[in-house]
Amino acid sequence: MAVQSYAAPPTPWSRDLAEPDIASSAYVHSFSNLIGDVRIKDYVHIAPGTSIRADEGTPFHIGSYTNVQDGVVIHGLQQGRVIGDDGQEYSVWIGNNASITHMALIHGPAYIGDGCFIGFRSTVFNARVGAGCVVMMHALIQDVEIPPGKYIPSGMVITNQQQADRLPNVEESDIHFAQHVVGINKALLSGYRCAENIACIAPIRNEQRGQADPQMLQVETLTGENRTMTTDYATHVRQLLQQGYHIGLEYADARRYRTSSWQSCPTLTAQQESQVLAAIAQLLNEHAGEYVRLIGVDQRAKRRVFEQVIQRPGDAAPASDRPSGSAPVVGAVPSGSLDSSVTAQVRQLLQQGYQIGTEHADARRYRTSSWTSCAPIQSQREPEVIAALEACLQEHAGEYVRLIGIDKTQKRRVFEQIIQRPDGAVAIAPKAMNTSINNGSATPNDTVLSADVLNQVQDLLRQGCVITTEYADQRRFRTSSWQSGIKITSAQGINDLSTFLAEHPRDYVRLVGVNPQAKQRVLEVIIHRPNGHAATNGSSTRGKGFAPSSTANPTRTASTSHGLDSEVVQRVQQLLQQGHQLALEHVDARRYRTNSWQSGPRIEAKTLNEALAAIQACLQEYSGEYVRLIGVNPASKQRVAQILLQQATK
Repeated sequence: MAVQSYAAPPTPWSRDLAEPDIASSAYVHSFSNLIGDVRIKDYVHIAPGTSIRADEGTPFHIGSYTNVQDGVVIHGLQQGRVIGDDGQEYSVWIGNNASITHMALIHGPAYIGDGCFIGFRSTVFNARVGAGCVVMMHALIQDVEIPPGKYIPSGMVITNQQQADRLPNVEESDIHFAQHVVGINKALLSGYRCAENIACIAPIRNEQRGQADPQMLQVETLTGENRTMTTDYATHVRQLLQQGYHIGLEYADARRYRTSSWQSCPTLTAQQESQVLAAIAQLLNEHAGEYVRLIGVDQRAKRRVFEQVIQRPGDAAPASDRPSGSAPVVGAVPSGSLDSSVTAQVRQLLQQGYQIGTEHADARRYRTSSWTSCAPIQSQREPEVIAALEACLQEHAGEYVRLIGIDKTQKRRVFEQIIQRPDGAVAIAPKAMNTSINNGSATPNDTVLSADVLNQVQDLLRQGCVITTEYADQRRFRTSSWQSGIKITSAQGINDLSTFLAEHPRDYVRLVGVNPQAKQRVLEVIIHRPNGHAATNGSSTRGKGFAPSSTANPTRTASTSHGLDSEVVQRVQQLLQQGHQLALEHVDARRYRTNSWQSGPRIEAKTLNEALAAIQACLQEYSGEYVRLIGVNPASKQRVAQILLQQATK
């Protein structure tokens, strides 16, 4: 690891020429610059493009397991210090397990506590941010002290202590998000270190090269000699011993496995195959429920020539384990872990001449439909296909896995069905089993979705639109912070949509149709509300403006249709008569205290009744929040009126 680090330059205020102090377990990318007295502790990850300059304010402290991401700038003024957790003075103190994300600026004097999350392009200057705070994107924190465990929304400017004291507490979802970012960067740190270590990266490359032969693993030793090994670890042991290599074992629990933090087992001193195999079996029993991998070591060259996982959590007994990406051994007997409905579906696809495939995705990639293909299944025999499916499920335990049916002649998919979720395997629902596969099209015979939603999906597909879903919990819904869900590319995707709704019973879910040519949304409709409250005809949220439904009766009078105060009705009428544009803004109780209003839908109405109907629909959508009506002069682009229509419920 060639780190760009330099001693502090001599200046009128300092001539100590201090250099960065970097822990051996930390990873600092070579495209980063470190200058002066920067103290980087264990397992810190410094990403490319960062600038950490302790040439004016000094010293800097970056605590263990903290990640500093691309484009971050850390600097400090000559004057001004903060007291670190060790009681010493620092220009910048960043605690343990913190995330300083892309393009953030930390300018001393500044203190960032343990477990803090500092969002993209946010700035902290002359301030203290207490432990466990979550600072979202484009925020400014200056001249204040943020108490521990506070949440700072995106775009917020905090420059006085009164604002800081009124901040809301972080929620459990915020804590999980911050911890997830730390975990991701721990894995990246291990990955970057592995990429620079030939003993670590060579076996991974060899696994990829070995995928060409579905029954054999091509292992290339670092001496350049190629040898073919079967997937039985006893064969690996025999061949390694014959070549004069020493055998070792390493183990890791699920958490350490994700970050590649393996621990060494006791050294195997025996050189006879039977004694080595007996010692391995004993160690596998001792570490049941953990990952165990076999190591081949060239003692003279002091380097590893072989690495292979031979046990995974859930293995019933010590047995050989095929390498990642390799196909199952021909003739393997199914373990029976697949549900009978999955087996029946595989049989049906094979009988129709389709090829079977599988894809997997973790929770994050599942939300964006970023599936990754598993090892190809070339066989058309049912026992071998079932064995391959079980191998894929076992290898990707804790992830989503879906079954794919492929028409090789027309080179298109005819079937997609999720057969495993992070909490375990799932059966194919009856509605999916009743799916008819005909000429590459799949039509569900039964679904829990309303007829209106089904019609909307089918209409969008016929029009060539791209259909996606978005979801939001109560808090995100109030701030219109929707998260991406699954994509629907065919009528078969309706099954996945029903399943997706079942997975988000406490969230709002909306259907989004996008015109791929104009790259514009043509439909946004809420199809599910918390606790299973679904809209029969959908609740339109946005588009080219918020207009009342075509079913609304324009002849209804204001006194019977809108329920608004007569003064509000009169004010709306005046704004329309003066040619002003109408819009709405909403905010929850937390944002209301900081006057952080969010834009709602525009009201495109020509008559008073249409405007009042649109306002009434908005008030219903943002029930429980503050809502205000805005009047805008279209010529001067200035606001001429602000009318509070609704207050948040206590």
